Amino acid sequence: MATELAGANDAIIRTLEGHLDCDIYLRGNVLTLDGGEGEIETAKTVVREISDLVRQGHELAPGTIEAIAGALDKGESPSRILDDVIWRHRSLKVAPKTVNQKRYVDAIRKHTITIGIGPAGTGKSFLAVAMAVAALSRREVNRIVLTRPAVEAGERLGFLPGDMMAKVDPYLRPLFDALYDMLDAERVHAHLERGVIEIAPLAYMRGRTLNDAFIILDEAQNTSPEQMKMFLTRLGFGSKMVVTGDVTQIDLEDDQRSGLVEIGDILEGVEGIAFVRFGGEDVVRHKLVQRIVAAYDEHARRGGDRGSRA
Repeated sequence: MATELAGANDAIIRTLEGHLDCDIYLRGNVLTLDGGEGEIETAKTVVREISDLVRQGHELAPGTIEAIAGALDKGESPSRILDDVIWRHRSLKVAPKTVNQKRYVDAIRKHTITIGIGPAGTGKSFLAVAMAVAALSRREVNRIVLTRPAVEAGERLGFLPGDMMAKVDPYLRPLFDALYDMLDAERVHAHLERGVIEIAPLAYMRGRTLNDAFIILDEAQNTSPEQMKMFLTRLGFGSKMVVTGDVTQIDLEDDQRSGLVEIGDILEGVEGIAFVRFGGEDVVRHKLVQRIVAAYDEHARRGGDRGSRA
């Protein structure tokens, strides 16, 4: 067990030492802690938690190490975050990897409407789809509704070739990809045919009331304030909504205000609605993506113009 905790080239030990106020040594199969009494007690707790994660089958991959480090930096329990498995499908195990992802998942559980705002790669859409599939499997909802604004086509999907699925596919492909990760392709197709999973552009939500559904609005930064209000008021009994978007990647015309930006001013503090804001530290893709996000954030702080957001 001690060898597994060390990781390749002692990566886990080095990570722990960087975030705990004590030295850690591995000799054979014995892990030794050296430091003050309080610091050693804290380190013991962390090592026990990580040991439990290993026994439960968690792979201590580089992303897991980063998650452990992020949890320690924020005074959170690594096992409390990493052991919250939302969905399992064959070899896939979906669980939060950062403190904010854990808060996001908990917010979706506890609130009727959850709004996740942050850069690409923070797991906003993927975790939302996992929560939706899990809710459907537990029969907490009768269907999943996925929607996204089709900004590039001006919502005029009639001009695109093919049936509805072919028309919306380019805009909803990230949600499709997440679905196929969570479920067998045959089951996804069966759910689509029976309407258990519905995928539609945002323009097709008007005039509806969605009961007993898990509804996800993706790329919400590209909604107008009117579209956002229209979407939120589709909420019916027994339903949950998750709204995701990145306010640094708005594709609207310069004179249009984003509905995602506006609801932060209007709905913050309203009972039943939770806002979770992600940062560059929550990016769980390749580490270079984190650096790219950080560089763009720094450029924006220095006064980068609106045209650089795409």
